[in-house]
Amino acid sequence: MTQAPVTELLEIAQEAARRAGELLRTGRPDDLAVAATKSSPIDVVTEMDVAAEKLITDFISERRPTDGFLGEEGGTTVGSSGVRWVIDPLDGTVNYLYGLPSWGVSIAAEVDGRAVVGVVAAPMRGELYHAAEGQGAFRDGERVHCRDTPPFEQALIATGFGYVAERRAHQAEVVRALLPQVRDIRRAGAAAIDLCDVGCGRLDGYYERGLKRWDYAAGVLFARESGALVGGRPGQVPSEELTVVAVPGIFDPLQRLVDELGAWHD
Repeated sequence: MTQAPVTELLEIAQEAARRAGELLRTGRPDDLAVAATKSSPIDVVTEMDVAAEKLITDFISERRPTDGFLGEEGGTTVGSSGVRWVIDPLDGTVNYLYGLPSWGVSIAAEVDGRAVVGVVAAPMRGELYHAAEGQGAFRDGERVHCRDTPPFEQALIATGFGYVAERRAHQAEVVRALLPQVRDIRRAGAAAIDLCDVGCGRLDGYYERGLKRWDYAAGVLFARESGALVGGRPGQVPSEELTVVAVPGIFDPLQRLVDELGAWHD
C-alpha cells in the first residue's frame, strides 16, 4: 500500500472516531435503554453503542464505498477494495453505563489482515491516539513512546476480566498469583485504552484473555508503534486466546508467567 492511501485511511479513522466520541459524550441519556444483551446480563449493548457504530460505518462508506467492515455490533461486511475496517464503537460499555470516564472508540484499518492504521478516541480524557504502520504512535498529535523497562517487581500491569462467572473465577486466580510479583495491577475496563496507556508510558504491561479483534486491533498497533512488544501465547500473535503487550524487558517474563499461570484458558 502506498503512503497516500495510508494517509487517507488515517484521516478518515480520526474524523470518524472524533464524531462517534462526540455523539457518545453529548448524547448519553440519563436512562440508557438496553438494545440487546451480550454474553451475560452484566455486559449490555446500549442504544448509543449501536448508534455510534452506524455513524462510523456510514461516514466511512460515504468516502470508501468498497471497503469491508468487522464491527462489534454490525458483524462482517465483505468489501472489494482489500481494506477492512475493524470497529469497536464503544469500548468500555459498562463504564459508559455507570458514568465512569474510561471508555472509548476504537477504529483500525486492515490490509490483507494486517492493521496499518489505528485510532482510539477517549472523549472523557479529551485525548485521541493514532498510529500508522511504521510511522510511530501519537497522542493528540504528539509522538509518544512506551516507558523504559523497570525491574519486573516494579512493573505496573493492567488486565481485564470476562463476563462469564467461570472465566472470571479463573482470571481471579491468575491475578492472585501475579499480584505479589509486580508493583500493582490495574483493571480499568476498556482494553483499547489500556493498550494506548502502555504506548503512552502510563502502564508497563497488559494482558487479557477473551479480547475480540475489534477490542485490540487499533490499540495493539498503537502500542507496537510506541516501542512496546506485542504477542499472544509464547511464539504467537495477539488473539482471543491471549493478548500480551508490554515494554521491552517486561514483555518476555510477563508473557511467560501469565502463560504458565494459565491465563490463556478458562
